[in-house]
Amino acid sequence: MMKSRPVILVVDDTPDNITLLSGLLKEQYKVKVATSGEKALQLASAAPPDLILLDIMMPGMDGYETCRRLKADEALVDIPVIFLTAREEVEEENKAFEAGAVDYIIKPISAPVLLSRVRTHVMLKRSKDLLADKNQSLEAEISRRIREISQIQEVSVMAMAALAEMRDPETGNHIQRTKLYVEELAVQLGKAGYYPGVLNAENINLIVLSAPLHDIGKVGIPDHILLKPGPLTPEEFEVMKTHTTLGREAVLRAEQLMDKPETFLRFAREIVYSHHEKWNGTGYPQGLAGNSIPLSARLMAVADVYDALTSRRVYKEAMSHEQAVNIIIQDAGKHFDPEIVKIFMECKDKFKEISMEFASEHSLQETWI
Repeated sequence: MMKSRPVILVVDDTPDNITLLSGLLKEQYKVKVATSGEKALQLASAAPPDLILLDIMMPGMDGYETCRRLKADEALVDIPVIFLTAREEVEEENKAFEAGAVDYIIKPISAPVLLSRVRTHVMLKRSKDLLADKNQSLEAEISRRIREISQIQEVSVMAMAALAEMRDPETGNHIQRTKLYVEELAVQLGKAGYYPGVLNAENINLIVLSAPLHDIGKVGIPDHILLKPGPLTPEEFEVMKTHTTLGREAVLRAEQLMDKPETFLRFAREIVYSHHEKWNGTGYPQGLAGNSIPLSARLMAVADVYDALTSRRVYKEAMSHEQAVNIIIQDAGKHFDPEIVKIFMECKDKFKEISMEFASEHSLQETWI
């Protein structure tokens, strides 16, 4: 397929100059003509040329002002401008380059010089445009692959999380609800200015992506404990507590397969291992306290407890939203990070909306009855 001929816009108010330039250029280029700066701007805006040959001395808007206006327009700024003038003063030449010109040719015009410089700048312009197109295509491909990788990551996490949920059918939409609770807390905490080095968009996305894995370790808990229709004995509770360690080991094994020091599962590792830690150091499995508990796990703790309180189990009825909110407030500084509880209070109505929208199937059935 043949490439279209480059378009040259000749801007000059003298008919003889226009005739001369058109005659020199017409064999290799498509020539357009403007007899004023105003007309040149109109033609360039309507259909940007590949290069502009611009006279300096014109009535009304001179060449310098025309060039400055071209360069001030984002759609026209990359069009190369070559000044044609009878002025040989260095000051005038400097003024031309300051206005944005790429070259400066002294009249009377030398045909070989004109054609050589026009050819050079047209080639440079087309090479630059080609590179820009390739960069744009590359950026689009990179964006596509990033989206594809993100989708693979999300599907992988949700598939892993579903294993834990299948072991405990009473959890219903627990995974989806807690994921949305964590997202609301993380976003609002970031907007409030907390943890600016941690709660950036990328990390918030990874924390939210990782939240569904918080109970992945429950796949390793025996059925007679995990599915027991009543309170656990102290011995059984000790076994149940090991789901944090089992979950961490599962995530670590997955990360080892990726052969990277840091992977997108780094927040999952924190969440599965530490979401039962308490602010005052009385949680498990390590007895961490305060800010030594990973932020992702502190966020998960509030989301997980709120959902546990407002969900029905075979051994307990669901609490009301108001009751759950009061318990979380009372446990600020004991079970929960006080700053996160403060943010929780600001978005508690959103928690209630999420709870109602993604209510478990059995809860909905009871409501209908």
